[in-house]
Amino acid sequence: MSNVAIIGVQWGDEGKGKIVDLFTYDADIIVRFQGGNNAGHTLVVNGKKTVLHLVPSGALHPNKLCVIGNGVVVDPEILIEEIDALKAQGHLLDDSLLRISEEAHLIMPYHKAIDLARERLRGKGKIGTTGRGIGPAYEDKVARVGIRFIDLLEEDTFRDKLRHNIEEKNIYLKAILKEKTLDFDDIHDSYAAFRERLRVHITNTSLLLDREIRAGKKVMFEGAQGTLLDVDHGTYPYVTSSNTSTGGACTGAGIGPQHIHHVIGISKAYTTRVGSGPFITELGGPEGETLKREGLEFGATTGRARRCGWFDAVGVRHAVRVNGITGIALTKLDVLTGFKKIPICTAYRYDGREYEHFPASSKVLEKAEPVLEDMEGWTEPLTGVRNFSDLPATAQKYVRRIEEILETEIIVVSVGPGREQTILLKNPFNI
Repeated sequence: MSNVAIIGVQWGDEGKGKIVDLFTYDADIIVRFQGGNNAGHTLVVNGKKTVLHLVPSGALHPNKLCVIGNGVVVDPEILIEEIDALKAQGHLLDDSLLRISEEAHLIMPYHKAIDLARERLRGKGKIGTTGRGIGPAYEDKVARVGIRFIDLLEEDTFRDKLRHNIEEKNIYLKAILKEKTLDFDDIHDSYAAFRERLRVHITNTSLLLDREIRAGKKVMFEGAQGTLLDVDHGTYPYVTSSNTSTGGACTGAGIGPQHIHHVIGISKAYTTRVGSGPFITELGGPEGETLKREGLEFGATTGRARRCGWFDAVGVRHAVRVNGITGIALTKLDVLTGFKKIPICTAYRYDGREYEHFPASSKVLEKAEPVLEDMEGWTEPLTGVRNFSDLPATAQKYVRRIEEILETEIIVVSVGPGREQTILLKNPFNI
């Protein structure tokens, strides 16, 4: 029996949805453990693209149990829309295949209003939030005033908490953020309807997972965003509001660390980032535009164009260490076809010093330059390749060099968005 965590090791958008979809064949249960609908996992099955924001990617497979853990913050309206869309496609027809933690926190309308207003007031100092209320919802969780699904199920508890929060948030919205206030009755009635629709899915998922693991079921933990956006280990303050690393899988799913046997890091063969924040290998010229065009680098959630750059081994090495990565899935290798030289960033240089390890200093991250090692490129298209030995020799060398720098085995190479466009070197569920 193996349980596997899938973790992004860059700034998100690494292709986790595809890799989770690939390994779901071998898993019985798929668990989302952090984040909210600020994440978008894109899956392409039989040429059809599906983007999931809250429901685990296992939903596209029959008879897989999908769990939304306590570490996720949930916008119930968005979740219901997603469930309805999946049902319309013939998925999740059995309500028992989706379970939501009774301890997961709700995103409320005031969270979204605050999120958008703050970003507007920041001006040039924008963090790059998606404006979906994720950060403010986590703030309320830590401040111990958040509303959980279990609170929603108890009408008197829900009314009391909502009334107190609305009074406080309206003062903040009006006096500080100069925004319109929100109506208690409108929010209460909407969420009362959400309660009745979602009631069938809500349960103690920590207890559920413990029971299923003890029964020998195989579990996959599906991370959202990436390690460099982790609130503790990322490029703070340009980060998300949750722990996107392996530790977050334990706290966000309610299971002990001994139950995670393998941690697979997902990384593009180059680097992208959405929104503000330092990006040392970023390319601003024609090469960056080529990566953006060939890689279709536009956010699945926001539609925003992604910033593109060369592979940053410093950042990924950092992610390997803090997550305990046991294997790497390298995605979008096909996008690099046509480049004569493909540099890999092996260190940062700032003020006469080289950094081989990821610095905490925002100043260093903003001003450092990449130390690059050039690799030979290739001209052959890769989208039809299914065996590693059939890759061009220079593409093989590029992959092996990344493996060498990271001191971590590459177990999957993706050469296109489709399920079938994958070179599987090792399956973590069979190790």
